[in-house]
Amino acid sequence: MGRRKGSYRRKTRSLMKKNYRDKGKISISKFFASFTDGETVALKAEPAVQKGIYHLRYHGRTAIVKGKRGNCYELELIDGKKSKTLIVHPVHLTRLK
Repeated sequence: MGRRKGSYRRKTRSLMKKNYRDKGKISISKFFASFTDGETVALKAEPAVQKGIYHLRYHGRTAIVKGKRGNCYELELIDGKKSKTLIVHPVHLTRLK
C-alpha cells in the first residue's frame, strides 16, 4: 500500500478561497469573539489565520461549545456515531441562532 501524498491542506484551493468582498484584514471583534457553554456554532475556516484551525474535513459542520481552553474553545461534534472534541480558535467559528 502506498503512502498518502501531501498534507491535510492538500486540494483545498476552492475551499479556502475568500470572496473578493471579504478579502483584507479581519475584524478584531471576530478575532476576540466569546461563546458560552452549550452554544451552537458553525465551523467556517478563516483562511487568513492558520493558527487554531480544525481539520478541513469538518468544514461547514455544526458543533456545541463545551468550554474554553486558552484562547481557543473546545467543541463537541458528532462524526457519524462518534462524539469528537475539537479545539478551535474563535476566528473560525460562526454563531448560530
